[in-house]
Amino acid sequence: MIVVLVMAATLWGVGVVMKAPRSARWTMIGLLLVAVLAIQVALPDGHALREATGGSPALWLLLLAFAVLVMGYRRFLLWVRSKAQVPEPAEPERTGTFSETELNRYARHMVLREIGGPGQKALKQSRVLVVGAGGLGSPALLYLAGAGVGTIGVIDDDSVDSSNLQRQVIHRDAAIGTAKVFSAQEAMLALNPFVTVRPYNRRLTDDIAGDLFGDYDLILEGSDNFDTRYLVNLTAAARGIPVIGAALTQWEGQISVWDPASGAPCYACVFPEAPDPSLAPSCAEAGVLSPLPGVVGSMMAVEAVKLLTDAGESLRGRLMIYDSLYGETRIIGLKRRADCPVCGGRAV
Repeated sequence: MIVVLVMAATLWGVGVVMKAPRSARWTMIGLLLVAVLAIQVALPDGHALREATGGSPALWLLLLAFAVLVMGYRRFLLWVRSKAQVPEPAEPERTGTFSETELNRYARHMVLREIGGPGQKALKQSRVLVVGAGGLGSPALLYLAGAGVGTIGVIDDDSVDSSNLQRQVIHRDAAIGTAKVFSAQEAMLALNPFVTVRPYNRRLTDDIAGDLFGDYDLILEGSDNFDTRYLVNLTAAARGIPVIGAALTQWEGQISVWDPASGAPCYACVFPEAPDPSLAPSCAEAGVLSPLPGVVGSMMAVEAVKLLTDAGESLRGRLMIYDSLYGETRIIGLKRRADCPVCGGRAV
């Protein structure tokens, strides 16, 4: 009998080492027991192999009966436990593509004649990429999430710094040192858990821009350098994706929709080359009003909702300039340039 127990223990140990499922290990031991019973029944009394495996089938039959009772009792307990468990709450009833919670969340959108249910559904099915999670990206990302845009990507290689918190309202003091995209993701999901946020903690470069943009329907460009603006414009124009672009300086902000595929100019049509650095100092050098990125970034979100729901008239072919110091807003008409190296000569 000791020989059989050693063999059973060996089989179990081999199963553990090989990471075999528990059911497979019990099956191997069961086959061993069947073989032992066959030996006890088939071989005559006094046979060496029969004696080595217990000498009588009665003992093994008792062990088998005991094992069956234990397994049966265990299954009975599991059955009783399952009956005693409180049932999990049912999935919320869905109407169309929205749960009741979402219908209540987006109710103020749905009563707008220009958006309604179809427009909100379009937002839910849309994919928007925001380049930059700083001053402009902060309010834009929050409002895109609040509006119910289904998939929101955000790309930025920077980390939260205390100097950002004067204007970059998506980040918190506790997030200092954290990658901006992850800080933004946390804030967006805290606001609306029904959206999908894709954070890209890296700098936008020309080797990834094409494939990345191909996953999105609309680009919001809120970076703080001209190299990125021209890269976004070039990549988006080549793929026919509209870009909502904005920029800030001190008390003033500007915003437009660059969309040559729809007949509007691209960024390079209006700004064919970057200005001298001395004429366009950074926010760190020139300063910027704290609420100004909130105003212009919110305008970017407004334009995004309009484009995605086909509501109203967008800023395609128009540049809006907001002067917060004097409370003035101007709109300048824009045209495509036939000699534009990015979009000139492209079919509309």
